[in-house]
Amino acid sequence: MRRAVVLILDGLRRDFVTPELMPHLASFRAGASWFEAHRSVFPSVTRCVSACFATGCLPARHGLQANTMVLQEPHGQVLHDAGEPGFLDHRRRVTGRSLDVPTLAERLAGQGGSVIMGNVSPGATYTQDPDRFGFLHHRVGSFGPGGAALADGLDSLRPDLAGDAAMVDRLITEVLFGRQPALAQLWTAEPDHAQHEMVLGSPAHLALLRQVDAHVGLVIDAVERLRATGDEVLLLIGSDHGHQTVDGVVDVMAALAAAVPEAEEAVTVAANGSAALVYLDPARADLLPRLEAALWQADWVDQVIGPDGLAAIGHSTANGLAFLIAMRSSEEANAHGIPGLSLVAKPHVGKADRLGFGQHGGLGLWAQSPVLTIQGPGFEPGAVRRDATSVIDAAPTILRHLGLPADGMDGRPLQGE
Repeated sequence: MRRAVVLILDGLRRDFVTPELMPHLASFRAGASWFEAHRSVFPSVTRCVSACFATGCLPARHGLQANTMVLQEPHGQVLHDAGEPGFLDHRRRVTGRSLDVPTLAERLAGQGGSVIMGNVSPGATYTQDPDRFGFLHHRVGSFGPGGAALADGLDSLRPDLAGDAAMVDRLITEVLFGRQPALAQLWTAEPDHAQHEMVLGSPAHLALLRQVDAHVGLVIDAVERLRATGDEVLLLIGSDHGHQTVDGVVDVMAALAAAVPEAEEAVTVAANGSAALVYLDPARADLLPRLEAALWQADWVDQVIGPDGLAAIGHSTANGLAFLIAMRSSEEANAHGIPGLSLVAKPHVGKADRLGFGQHGGLGLWAQSPVLTIQGPGFEPGAVRRDATSVIDAAPTILRHLGLPADGMDGRPLQGE
């Protein structure tokens, strides 16, 4: 039986995978194919990446632009947190679709099915199967095919190591050796959740990585036992983005309004960690040149991508998106010698500034250094792949392993290259 098992360790950056910190993952890497140039998308934030992973498409195709984004609604532009459990249902009501292209779960319906578990935000988990084609498990609410609510006892879990441990146990005992779907997937909360609240490289952070690695070891061992029964298993272990240390916070909306006063009424800024999306009222297109000039003159900006450049990075002007901003970053190290510092956009009300802790979203080297390592047919053990790969390549790779077409995707299958 051909099966795919996916373990996503939210927020793990590549250089942390060492024999000292993560011996199980480092050992697995030696017997799998390791993707040394693997990148996230922009912005490198979980909800957007989750949609890219699930669909094999870039944001211009699937429609989920960022963790925090605007929807163009009948009464105007409205800012939303895509991590909220009802966001995709709301998007369906506004646009007619939860996502604009099919997910893996939809493609696998009737083809062995999927069981997807997530300990991240509900929005990030539900993005994997927003229209309920397979089984979807999350602490806020779990669902079966067709949307039937499931009482699976996950409601007491939290997005932390203990919650991850409980989900790893259930993935192994109930899914891999019980229900046996074509796709079994778990997206863990750690190390991302804790990295947002601790100093990268600190003793507490290093201890966290070792505990995350222990969970990885359990899944690897379980897959080996599956293979011993004759199953042909593709095991993909990866992450959605890395982390950098926050060394400053910028109020992007205030800065734009100071430079272009009319922006106060015409612009909506969606802060996404070390990235920001700038949306413009369609009736005020006359402000574009002044806004672009103000952004390029700002000393807190690394890159500004305007309307003419959005397509090249997989975005569109949907919902009035005018500019994507990568906040300034550097390769300088923090107090524990961990390279990668970033400014961040001032978060929206109710979210912490996280100064001195981990964050992501932008184009900094380490935010754009997620993990990808794959073991199974078509992947040479011990190979180090240096070709450019992205999170959009996961879905077509899984479908090829399962003998199914991957038509209509932006990514490509990675077997045998």
